[in-house]
Amino acid sequence: MNDFPRNRFKAGLETGNTQFGVWLSIPDQTVAEIMAGAGFDWLLVDHEHGPFELRDVMSHLQALAPYDVAPIVRPVDDNPALLKKLCDIGAQSFVVPMIDTVEQAAAVVSAVKYPPDGRRGMGTSMARAARWNTVPGYSQHANDEICVIVQAETLAAIENLEAIANTPGVDGVFFGPSDLSASMGHAGDVSHPEVVEAISAGLRTVRAAGKNAGLLCLDESQVAHYVGCGANFVGIGVDTLLLGNSARTLASHFKSGGDSGSSPAGY
Repeated sequence: MNDFPRNRFKAGLETGNTQFGVWLSIPDQTVAEIMAGAGFDWLLVDHEHGPFELRDVMSHLQALAPYDVAPIVRPVDDNPALLKKLCDIGAQSFVVPMIDTVEQAAAVVSAVKYPPDGRRGMGTSMARAARWNTVPGYSQHANDEICVIVQAETLAAIENLEAIANTPGVDGVFFGPSDLSASMGHAGDVSHPEVVEAISAGLRTVRAAGKNAGLLCLDESQVAHYVGCGANFVGIGVDTLLLGNSARTLASHFKSGGDSGSSPAGY
């Protein structure tokens, strides 16, 4: 079993250390590799909002594989046919958006696990995940390496949160501040006190259920607060923003009269 494809994200969570990661929304393998070598614990391939097709997701998984970083995939939705394909191309950790009920959460678990724990179809001879039927015991042990994180990003999800978190097979809950803020009537204001309180309470609820809890937090000043509330995996950046902000900072520095002797760090 030593050569079995292990889930790096699950292993990272088991250390007890907060796992910090970044969103990948640019469908380019070079960007993925640059980010993979940067030192983050995990990288999330965003099939939901990024312009990825299934082949792009697989290419990203292939690009990340040699690096000491955990890949996560966020599918566009909870379609079981899509989840099955993502499992077959090698995705082991999922952040599934817009899960509002226990029934939806249970259906996600069922879609990504083989019987008797679920209803994922067997196709190991065509699956990169099984190295095309060359991984000994893949069908018997694949379920153990699947990590199901469901997203709570509506008021309905918050109302059902405790039950969702306690759904068998759900490993954790991820809070989507942007959509949650909109659902609460504060669209785009992720720092609104009501939004912050809802997420803070939600993190505590999930951890009290013995599950993992995370969120995307691009405000560095708030990260420590959410970690204190129980977040043990936090998205702290997005590739498009990191590139865009860095480019604007560099351009502004030189166009405003800066010189090469005092350029921003790293240039």
